[in-house]
Amino acid sequence: MSLVIALLLGALSVLVMFPAAQHLRSLQDGERAHATLHTSGACMAGHCQVKFEAAGRTVVADLPVGSGGGRSSVGARLTVRYQADDPQVVAREEDVGGGGAAVLAVMSGGGALLFLVMSVVAAIFVARQRRADSTPGRTPQDGQRHGGD
Repeated sequence: MSLVIALLLGALSVLVMFPAAQHLRSLQDGERAHATLHTSGACMAGHCQVKFEAAGRTVVADLPVGSGGGRSSVGARLTVRYQADDPQVVAREEDVGGGGAAVLAVMSGGGALLFLVMSVVAAIFVARQRRADSTPGRTPQDGQRHGGD
């Protein structure tokens, strides 16, 4: 079971959180705009939307996975960075350094290593137990008192 958890945490880190952190960093040089939180929710999971003006039109865009600000209420003011050629690609200015995605990538990677080490230690323990139980000349009753002894 520990190995399965290690694989899942490793996959979360490598396939989801690390790319999310890279995506957030890619917007560091993006256009800057003042926005309002249009839809709040689990921003870290990518369930928040912001509303802002870009090139003279109003844009409502989803914040990417790894965004912070989940505790903010609808209508909260914030600053965002977006791609000039595609205003739908947006992130909170506070998150363009990698944000919570980078922290979660490191934490889930560390958790994966922890569970991997636990599964290796458990495998070594089980192998030693089996080897000790199958030692020649030893029976399962060795070392135990018999009822008539």
